[in-house]
Amino acid sequence: MDMEERAVKELGLYFHIPFCERKCSYCDFLSAPGSEQVKRRYMEALLAETAGCASLYWDYTVDTVFLGGGTPSVVPVETIERLMDTVRGHYRLGRDPEVSMEVNPGTVSCEMLARLRQAGINRLSIGLQSADDGLLAALGRIHTWEQFQETFRWARRAGFENINVDVMSALPGQTLLGYLETLERVLGLDNPPEHISAYSLILEEGTPLYEKYGQGFLELPDEDTDRLMYQETKRTLADRGYHRYEISNYAREGCECRHNCGCWRRKNYVGFGIGAASLVENVRFRNGGNLGIYMEKPLECREEIQRLSRQEQMEETMFLGLRMVEGVDPQVFERQFGQSLQEVYGSVVNRNIRDGLLEWRSCGERPAEDVWTGEGNLLGEGTVSAGKNCFRLALTERGLDLSSYVMSQFLLEE
Repeated sequence: MDMEERAVKELGLYFHIPFCERKCSYCDFLSAPGSEQVKRRYMEALLAETAGCASLYWDYTVDTVFLGGGTPSVVPVETIERLMDTVRGHYRLGRDPEVSMEVNPGTVSCEMLARLRQAGINRLSIGLQSADDGLLAALGRIHTWEQFQETFRWARRAGFENINVDVMSALPGQTLLGYLETLERVLGLDNPPEHISAYSLILEEGTPLYEKYGQGFLELPDEDTDRLMYQETKRTLADRGYHRYEISNYAREGCECRHNCGCWRRKNYVGFGIGAASLVENVRFRNGGNLGIYMEKPLECREEIQRLSRQEQMEETMFLGLRMVEGVDPQVFERQFGQSLQEVYGSVVNRNIRDGLLEWRSCGERPAEDVWTGEGNLLGEGTVSAGKNCFRLALTERGLDLSSYVMSQFLLEE
C-alpha cells in the first residue's frame, strides 16, 4: 500500500514566522524585529523542523496551510518558496488545499506577491486595521491607507482570488463614524475582499497601549460606542453580502477561512516555529518560545505536552464550537463522547436558553422549537437525525455579545 492510499486523515499545518518591521503598540504576540541574518537562520531551522517531523504524519492529508506571525512577508521571498517546496516534498497535500499567508502593506511588492502566488499561496490576509492614517500611526503601524490600496491592487493583479482584510474597532480616539468610514472604504475597493476579520481592540498587559491607558494617557471609545461599532459591523457587512460565521469573522459564501474553522472544530493541526501550538489526536503541545534555542535545535523544542482528558475534550468542543455561528452539533457530540449533550450539559444549556443566550437552531426545514422544548426534553423519536431535522446549539445574537460569559459555563467541575 503506497503513501497516497494510506493517507486518509486530514491535517492542518501552521508556520509561525515571528518577525515584523516594527512592534505594534497593541501587540502581545510572540514577534519582534530581526536582522536579515537572524531571519535566514530562523527560516533554515523552520525548514529543518518541517522536513524532520514529516514522518510523524505520513498517514495524514494536509488540507490547510497557514503562514502567520509576526509578519511573514518580511522574510526573503525565496525562503517562503523553499518552505512551500518542503511542504510539497514531505507531506501529502489534498486536491484543493487552502494555503493562507499574512502580509502587511509596506512589506511586499507586486513582484513578491506574484512569486508567492506562483509558490502556491492562494489566500492572503492583509492587515489594514484602519483607513485613518492618524490612527495607524498611533497604533505603530508602518503603512498608510494609500499603501494598503496599492498592496490590495497588486494582490489582485498577482491572481489572488481569496483575500481577507483585518480591521479593528474601539481604537484610541476612534469615533463610530470614523470606524464606519474604514468599513466603507474597504467595501468600496475595486473587487472587494472575500473575507473581513473585524476585531475590537483588547488592551493586553505589557503592551505600550496598556501602559498608556494605566497612566491615564489613553482615551478609548466608551462602552456604548464600542457596542454600536460591533452592531454596525454586523449590519453593514450583512447588507453587502458577507455572512458572519464566527464571532469576529465575516465572509462571502464559500470563502470562510478553512484553517481557522478546523481549529475551532478541533481538527488535527501541527504548528512549526517558536511558540507554535498543535493538536493531534487529542494531544496538545507547543514549541518553546526561545529563538536562540529553536534555531540551534528545532527538532528538540516541543514542550507543554498535554493529553486531553475526556472532560477537557468535551469542554473544548463546547467553548470552541460555540465561537462559530453554526454552533455545536449534538449528534457529533454524542458520537464522540458516548453521552448526549443533554446528559452532560443539560442544566447549563437550559439556563442559557431561558436567559436568551443560547438557542437550538434548525439547520434544515424543521424549526428548532419543534425538536426541543427548551426544558431539556426531545420531542418524538428520530428527531435528532441528519437532513431536514438536524439542529445545533448556538449562541443567540445576545449570546454572541456575551460569549465569554456563556462559554465559561461549559467548564465542568472535577
